[in-house]
Parts: sequence; C-alpha cells; structure tokens
Amino acid sequence: MPKLQKDLEEVKELLEKAKRKRVCSSLMVEQRKLEEEILCKQQQLEQSLKKELADGEKSSIVCSSHTNYTVKINNYGWDQSEKFVKIYVSLTDVHKLTGDNIQTHFTERSLDLLVKDLNGKNYSLVINNLLKPIDIAASYRKVKTDMVLVMCRKKKSDQKWEYLTQVEKQSKDREKPKLDSDADPSEGLMNVLKKIYEEGDDEMKRTITKAWVESREKQARGEMEF
Repeated sequence: MPKLQKDLEEVKELLEKAKRKRVCSSLMVEQRKLEEEILCKQQQLEQSLKKELADGEKSSIVCSSHTNYTVKINNYGWDQSEKFVKIYVSLTDVHKLTGDNIQTHFTERSLDLLVKDLNGKNYSLVINNLLKPIDIAASYRKVKTDMVLVMCRKKKSDQKWEYLTQVEKQSKDREKPKLDSDADPSEGLMNVLKKIYEEGDDEMKRTITKAWVESREKQARGEMEF
C-alpha cells in the first residue's frame, strides 16, 4: 500500500508538470489505475479486519468481486446542439455519488466515462473514433438525477454530425447502393425502382405501377405522332 501511494504521488507530480496532451492523457490513465488499485487494497484490508473481529480467525485478503466488477455501458443516447454533442447515460442513483467517483477523459476523437462504486459496481463507457474532432478543454460532464450527461464541445460549431462515430458512418456508407459509372443510366434507374417496388407496401407498388404505365403510354403516343 505505501508503495502504491508513493507511485500515485509521483504520477500526480508529473501530471502537474506535464504540458503535452498525449503525456497528460497517459499520466491520467495511470493515475486512475493506481487509484483503483489502492481502493481495492483498502477494501481488502477493511474486509479482513471485519472478519477477524467477528470470528477471531485469520482470513485471506480477497478483493470483493462485486465491488470491483466493471460493467461496460452499451446503451446510451445522443443528440447535438450548435456547439455540443451530448451523450446521455442513464444510471440509477448516480447522482448520489461524490464527484470523485465520476470521471471523464477526453481526446480529440474519443471520450471515456468511468463511474466508480455505484451500488457495488463500476461502470465504463468508452467511445472511440468520434465523427469529428472535439475541444478537449471545453468538454465536460453533468450529473443529473439517475443520469450522467457528457458534453462534447464541437471543434467547429457550425458542423452538423450525421453520425456519432466514424464506424457508424462507414457502416451506413457500405449499405448505400454503388453506382457503376460504365452502366446504362436507365438500367440503374430501373434497378432502383425495382428494389423500391419489391420492398414497398401495396400503396407504393400501385404508385410505381401507375407511373410506369403512364410513362409507357406517353412513349407510345410520341412514337405514333412521329
């Protein structure tokens, strides 16, 4: 324990002196790991002492799996304003925690939320490859009743985010039909109409059929007039 405390103090001293963002980010990650390890050791000691006082027997120090179990957060919502992209994370009783138990870490293209010791569990949300860069210094989090709101300040306020991450954008782009530059344009259009017809409801099918019939009739009249 004393060694871990000294390591933590040294990391904090280095963090105060560090100026480069990458160095600061690495030191903050190391600081959090040490804090979690120290917390685990403290819980081990407390558990051991309580058991020895209760039954007078020695027990091995075992870190409580319930207390230190980390739950990965997969369900969250997001929206945006002109200046911010907002991440909504619902967690029951999160507003009852102290500020030190709710930590956020930002880079230009990622965010990391860690909620510690909430009803015996830790909760972690990591979102990498954000669609566009964010302003690290101006990003922050708010704690509301049963919710953490992560506020990511847009690097450029006038940019609208169609997706939250680059991965989502690439996934949607792959779903879009590819256009063949050498193909007959009319053939491409017919393929698109065919796809819409096959996937559409009865009303859509009637509309497409009517438009096709009218088009054919106009073509026939045009040929006769010629």
